[in-house]
Amino acid sequence: MTQKLLDESVAYLRSKGFVDPEIGIVLGTGLGQLVDEIENPVEAHYNHIPYFPLATVEFHSGKLLFGTIEGTQVVVMQGRFHLYEGYDFLDVTYPIRVMHQLGIKKLFISNAAGAINLNFKKGDMMLIEDHINLQGGSPLAFKNVTEFGDRFVDMSEPYDIEMRKKLEEIAKQKGITLQKGVYASVVGPQLETKAEYRMLKILGADAVGMSTVPEVIVANHLRLPIVAVSVLTDECDPDNLEPINVQEIIEVAGKTEPKMVKLFKELIKQI
Repeated sequence: MTQKLLDESVAYLRSKGFVDPEIGIVLGTGLGQLVDEIENPVEAHYNHIPYFPLATVEFHSGKLLFGTIEGTQVVVMQGRFHLYEGYDFLDVTYPIRVMHQLGIKKLFISNAAGAINLNFKKGDMMLIEDHINLQGGSPLAFKNVTEFGDRFVDMSEPYDIEMRKKLEEIAKQKGITLQKGVYASVVGPQLETKAEYRMLKILGADAVGMSTVPEVIVANHLRLPIVAVSVLTDECDPDNLEPINVQEIIEVAGKTEPKMVKLFKELIKQI
């Protein structure tokens, strides 16, 4: 990781019209509908952006978009990167550093996750209050990390309290169910065993997924306020576990997403 690489990525995007975005948004698996809300969109495919990784998951489209939502300039990642695609932590989080260099002041993250807390149901959304990193590494564990920020980063409150409160208020006003809880991030791509689901519950996780935590760690490194929402696409009950149906997960994400879009649009309007 060098500043020169970031500079080249940012210069390319600025040449395409990505100028002074205020909010960065990362869209998770099956969650692409927010891009329909972008006014006057400009897009850059990942394979054209210098030093960007490529999204290899079939339901991740792989482009960065710039435009306006609710009168605010945003840059949106449609398709993110995962460790399970063979990328390392620096690859996975590189776009966050690029969006920060472009000028974003806040970061919104979404993901699809499985519900460990059995009070939560398939199709619910969960506001992430805290997380457990079970991915076996850190995006800050590289030699020259101090060129980009402090080596030792405080994670006592990784998700912005003010934006969380606002999202809760918005959900209440709009009659949208928004659970709250702890997100556990694993490597994947295999789903969990019954014993692993039991372990996650003992550890205090309310939901489990394969993303988000590396991006959140880097955002905290950059002192970038974050809010993150999981769309709960399946119920992980170890006593009644059914074989995974990826198509159903994508369908549940698609059906729930309009509610997430409403929350994010209103939050953009209010901040």
